[in-house]
Amino acid sequence: MAEPSAAAVVSVTELTKRFGDFVAVDRVSFSVGRGEIYGFLGPNGAGKSTTIRMMCGLLRPTSGTAEIAGVDVARHPDEVKRRIGYMSQKFSLYGELRVDDNLELYGALYGLTGERYRRRRAWALEVAHLGERVKSKVSELAGGYRQRLALACALIHEPEVVFLDEPTGGVDPVMRRAFFATIDALAASGVTVFITTHFLDEAEYCHKVALISGGRLVAEGTPTELKGRLSDRVLVEVRSDSPGAALAALKKAPSLDEISVFGAGVHAMAKAGMPEEQVLSEVARALALAQVAASRPVRVAPSLEDVFLRLIEEVAR
Repeated sequence: MAEPSAAAVVSVTELTKRFGDFVAVDRVSFSVGRGEIYGFLGPNGAGKSTTIRMMCGLLRPTSGTAEIAGVDVARHPDEVKRRIGYMSQKFSLYGELRVDDNLELYGALYGLTGERYRRRRAWALEVAHLGERVKSKVSELAGGYRQRLALACALIHEPEVVFLDEPTGGVDPVMRRAFFATIDALAASGVTVFITTHFLDEAEYCHKVALISGGRLVAEGTPTELKGRLSDRVLVEVRSDSPGAALAALKKAPSLDEISVFGAGVHAMAKAGMPEEQVLSEVARALALAQVAASRPVRVAPSLEDVFLRLIEEVAR
């Protein structure tokens, strides 16, 4: 993954959006460098889409500011829209039109004509791998190809910044990996990519990640930095055919602070300062007393999901 420039292309300061008494986004601040892939992560309803819509000039903030390449979004929304690409959470292409028709429409909306349009059309078809389906209706394409075509349409005018609002929903794992390979290539060419998602594993593709919950920014940093926030905690994993029973048994262990089902197993986080051997012994004993068949407990490195669950728990207290 290419390293981004330190120069900020996106700058958000105390951005806030209220709908009546409801605060959807609460004083959010961050900056994104040129060529940086910035992941905006959080559960559904956390405020991700509201934030991105304000940054794209589609929704006026209640207070605070957002600047794209030095241009104030609230004051000059039309100028900002010419500098950005936006791929919405909902599928935004025209299903009854052909692939070529959609490309021509988006090109016309951004004023592309002549040789520049032909060049960008060729690029879009290559990126979306749709050269052989250029005359196909978009509704006939598989979900992953539709998403890649939507990305190509958002980028056809060569924007400085592209906003991707949960772009991999409904896309299979193979296509997701190909999608992020395209995004990494864009960042390497100097395009700044701002991506919202609730898939925590996608954060590993990002240079920097922000975690949002209840409209508030609860943490920000590289994936490695965020996982390092739990370096003082012992995290234990056990695998069992009865993860629910294992979860119930471990909730009775006094040294554990947080227990959660994690795939086919259970992750148990110890309280701060607890020694590893004591934690492992206590986990094994709790499972044996409850007669839950499970693997031998082992210490594991925290994932971003562990970090996120921990931070959400702290915010809720």
